[in-house]
Amino acid sequence: MTITARTGGVNAMELRHLRYFVAVAEELHFGRAAARLHLAQPPLTRQIQQLEMELKAELFQRTKRRVALTEAGRVLLVEARALLEQADGAIVAVRRAALGETGWLGIGFVGTAAYEILPDILRAYRQSYPDVELVLREMNTAAQLEAIHERRIHVGLVRPSLRDTALAHETIQQEPLVIVLWEGHPLAKRAELSIADLREQKFVLYPRTPHPNFSDQTINLCISAGFVPDVVQEAQEIQTAISLVSAGMGVTLAPGSIQRLGWPGIVYKPIAPPTPTSDLIAAYRPDDTSPVLRGFLEVARRTA
Repeated sequence: MTITARTGGVNAMELRHLRYFVAVAEELHFGRAAARLHLAQPPLTRQIQQLEMELKAELFQRTKRRVALTEAGRVLLVEARALLEQADGAIVAVRRAALGETGWLGIGFVGTAAYEILPDILRAYRQSYPDVELVLREMNTAAQLEAIHERRIHVGLVRPSLRDTALAHETIQQEPLVIVLWEGHPLAKRAELSIADLREQKFVLYPRTPHPNFSDQTINLCISAGFVPDVVQEAQEIQTAISLVSAGMGVTLAPGSIQRLGWPGIVYKPIAPPTPTSDLIAAYRPDDTSPVLRGFLEVARRTA
């Protein structure tokens, strides 16, 4: 690394010259300074002489018995230490940024991710990268995809499977779906249910637009079981849907982690094999090479 010093002209002065100078200034002995720097003494002497020529200033008073700093040398020692500290700090900062240890990371997520896997991922990520600023945004899948394309977030945790082929994606978690009933429902006493058992039921679902969304998966499962679900109510949030189910408005499907809510008046029934799953997917731009994203994905894979 080279710096420029303006002393009546422009001279190139390398950081190594300053490191050599500081060692001699602190030891006040060329032999001890050379040993400290793992150099032979003659090359060190030549480097200091070259520095004095570039600065057009004598930095040391040399006698056979002692080495002492001149006034110019004392001034340079203060400035050199500050410059070297700044340079070392810059090197550390660059290296930490390259390793994804600093900066900011934008994460979008669907609400159901916060019930189980997201807190575990964030906890593990914070332990590995404590100095990265996390910017968290709860959004539906469509909003997350838009935010990724517009570079407002680095990664989105979305449901269901992606249709956006312009984005890279990988499955972080596969959760079995459960059927959500109010505790007084006639089907609530069954140990498990099939999708076909819901043929005569009324459904509480989520808005069908924008796509993709969780309603798409629920409707497709019902069609595969031989019927079109009778949707009597839509709810923007899964908590609202569960509340409406508890009021007897209908039934719904949800990822298994929803059971952590412990909602009163609600029962969750496993679905008979082959049990459908809800995939939680990490979506990101394939051209995003930022180290913070790479670090997050590595932590998410380990955690999941």
